[in-house]
Amino acid sequence: MPILRLKEINSMSSEERAKKLIELRTELSRLRTMISAGGAVENPTRVGEIRKTIARVLTIENEYAKGIRKVEGKEATKAEPKKAKAAQPKKPKETKPE
Repeated sequence: MPILRLKEINSMSSEERAKKLIELRTELSRLRTMISAGGAVENPTRVGEIRKTIARVLTIENEYAKGIRKVEGKEATKAEPKKAKAAQPKKPKETKPE
């Protein structure tokens, strides 16, 4: 189960996301220190959950900064797909006259 759901992250302001990011990074640092010291961690899967949540927060923050997500409507817009280059017709091989 994720620590923060996408809806919760979207409903936060930019300042709240920054505070939450600091909290998560502090907790991750504390858990990693406990692991490296050889201590028993209560929930080892929590490290992965925290890392994924940090990535989600950073991704959403970047999307708002680049204008991919709207601040007012809080709806995600689809990015335009890249256009593929048109395939060029192959030239027939020239044969040497004998």
